[in-house]
Formats: sequence, C-alpha cells, structure tokens
Amino acid sequence: MRYKACHVAPLGVFSAFGIHHKRSRDISEISPLHIRFGRNDNGSLMFRLTIITLCFFLSFANQANAASDIEVAGDTIQILIPSIAYASTLYLDDNEGETQMYQSFFTNLGITYALKVGVNRTRPNGGNYSFPSGHTSASFQGASFIHARYGLKYAIPAYIGAAFVGYSRVYANKHFTSDVLAGAAIGSLSSFYFTTPYKGLNITPSANKGEYGLQVSTSW
Repeated sequence: MRYKACHVAPLGVFSAFGIHHKRSRDISEISPLHIRFGRNDNGSLMFRLTIITLCFFLSFANQANAASDIEVAGDTIQILIPSIAYASTLYLDDNEGETQMYQSFFTNLGITYALKVGVNRTRPNGGNYSFPSGHTSASFQGASFIHARYGLKYAIPAYIGAAFVGYSRVYANKHFTSDVLAGAAIGSLSSFYFTTPYKGLNITPSANKGEYGLQVSTSW
C-alpha cells in the first residue's frame, strides 16, 4: 500500500536545503518532514560505503603481481562487504534490517560450514573442505543483503567486490570454480530469503499551480 501527501512550507525551511517556492501554507505540518528529509538523505550512505569495496578492489588489484597479492585483496574484501552491510543497519537505526542481517548471516555461515564438513572436498592445492567457498558465500551474503534491503543501485559495488573475492579464491588455487558458484548461491539465497525492502520515506519536490513543496511517500 502506498500513501502520498504534499505539504508546502515557508521559504526559510526550504532554503536550508537549497529549495525555493513562491507561496506558503500549513507551516505546522512541515516539522516532521524537515527532520525526515535529513534522515532520508542519509540513505545515500549505502552507496558511499559500498563504493569503498570497489576502491579496495582497485587498490589491491593494481598492485597485484602474484597470487598472494590477489588473495590478500580477496581476504580483505570478504570481511569488508558484510561489515558495510551490518554498519548500514546501525547507521540508519534500521532495527528490522539488523535482525534480518543476523538471520541471513548466521544461516549462510551454518549452511556453508555444514556442507564443508559433510562434503569434505579436496582443494586444488591439496587442502580440505573446499566445497563451498566460505569467502565467496560471506561476500555475496553481504552484497545481496544490501540489494534486498536497500536496493540494487547501492549493492552494485558490493557485487563487484564479491565477484572479485570469488575470482581470488580460484586464482589462489584455494577453490574450484564450482565451489565459488555454490558459495555465491548460498550467500545470496540466505539474504534474499530473510530480507525485506527497507520501509523508509521517499521525499521529492512537487509543484502544482504555482505552489511548491515536498511530496512524501511511504510503503508497507
């Protein structure tokens, strides 16, 4: 269900955000919008945070001259992505999202390591517990959580980082490609199973017959 309302505020309120209008009315109704506008604008934090994933990837990849360099980059990014996902729920005071992050994270962890022990596939380098890739499942769990909760546009850098993590595991001779694909699937499904879209407010400018204001919409 989607509800919409339009309020027009005095010039001073909008001037704080660089928005101007010609007429004003319903001054008493603008205070909640003024506060919520600032909170809603912070939603872009997800993109600013997840872009760090890509920056880390580029930083390490540009310096990589051996498998160990790429492996270190992958090790770093696989911790960074879920950390960004979790930190986003805290920054936005998203208690429901925090709970869903816990559910998807620990479900992914449990399934991944249960399969590792149960299958006990030999790694390409001779080690044990190759299937599925834990690094890849953790990375895709974080990226998919951001996607499912806050939207694909915020998750694109995280997905790029997660794909690099999977590549790094194969490149470093730690996993087969099938291990990585299975890890990506498990991590993604764990997040999409538990996670629902964030129910925040959307605020956009509106104009009608010379009156200017904000259009506020929400859904649940």
